[in-house]
Amino acid sequence: MSLTQSLTALLLPDIENAGYFLEELVVSKPGDHCILTCVVDGPAPLNLDEVTLLSRLISEHLDTSTLIEGTFTLEVTSPGVDRPLTQRRHWEKNVTRIIAMVFHDGGTLTARLTHLGESDAVFVENIKGRMKSHTVVLADIKRAQVQVEFSRKDEK
Repeated sequence: MSLTQSLTALLLPDIENAGYFLEELVVSKPGDHCILTCVVDGPAPLNLDEVTLLSRLISEHLDTSTLIEGTFTLEVTSPGVDRPLTQRRHWEKNVTRIIAMVFHDGGTLTARLTHLGESDAVFVENIKGRMKSHTVVLADIKRAQVQVEFSRKDEK
């Protein structure tokens, strides 16, 4: 078992029991130092208090573990907006956001996700002020990513 797999097995149960998701765990070793980056997500965007709580939880395990020898740096972060939407919970979290999609057939669509069904979703595309609704089968999407919006007229 690799170091990454061993660390994931050690940390995953407590992270999930706390109500969060371990999206990715990366171990890098520049020189004699070890850097452990844990990308953690939740059902809602993480705030600084939650990142602090998760850092302490993960740090407690690492301090008592023999998996990492010597000094290490722990980085706990949330996924960036550029993370691809690969799991259902990613889609659920981003209802009302604009999503850029590439389909298996090569087509593309950038539109606002307005409804998420079991196997499909409804998107509203703004074409020069005219709104067009699209129902898309989720299995037809090859790649999807949230688009950054700096100001939304419907947000307070």
